[in-house]
Amino acid sequence: MDGSAGARRHFRYFDYVMVAFVAILLLSNLIGASKLASLGGVTFGAGILFFPVSYVIGDVLTEVYGYANARRCVWAGFFALVFMAFMSFTVVAMPPADGWDGQSAYEAVFGSTWRIVLASVTAFWAGEFVNSFVLAKMKLMTGGKHLWTRTIGSTVFGQAIDSALFYPIAFLGTWTTAQVLTVMVTNWAMKVAWEAVLTPVTYAAVGWLKAREGVEVFDENVDFSPFAKTRAV
Repeated sequence: MDGSAGARRHFRYFDYVMVAFVAILLLSNLIGASKLASLGGVTFGAGILFFPVSYVIGDVLTEVYGYANARRCVWAGFFALVFMAFMSFTVVAMPPADGWDGQSAYEAVFGSTWRIVLASVTAFWAGEFVNSFVLAKMKLMTGGKHLWTRTIGSTVFGQAIDSALFYPIAFLGTWTTAQVLTVMVTNWAMKVAWEAVLTPVTYAAVGWLKAREGVEVFDENVDFSPFAKTRAV
């Protein structure tokens, strides 16, 4: 199926996959983005444990439903992140009630700085679009074969952009330059490794969805601009 036709088709499971994508994105940014963890002498951002799952789902979205539909999900995630940031700032800034002594702890958990918010939104937006673009183009190049090369290859580029934007914007000046570079490279490597480890899961999800949706989408006549308009599925 041509990618532009896929953007106009109604799918049975697309909405569920999109909800899972946005939910994991929000939770991984809300819970783990700002914690610096260390296991076995390896330093990394705690969000790395779950955030890569959103990239796996992003790969599934592009592979099964095409770039145009994946683009809608990226924008949905982008605006969800913006709203989450707005809600966090608003709630944290509200004066606490008399006798409630949880304000400091609440601020520590939900009071992300503007730098972390800017970094999260920017890195997600750029990284996801690069990931989807590379995967869609590689699918055309490989004729739909060798899915693992597309999922891992797109993650190499997408996560490189994500990590290269997020950590310097969020923490340069707060962490040492060495820490920023170490965490940035370590997280990138761990995200790519996660993608490789989860390849069987990706294959299973893609195969299951393609069989039930009855499609094989190739993005041959698709405008790859992030700002192109597409009709609803």
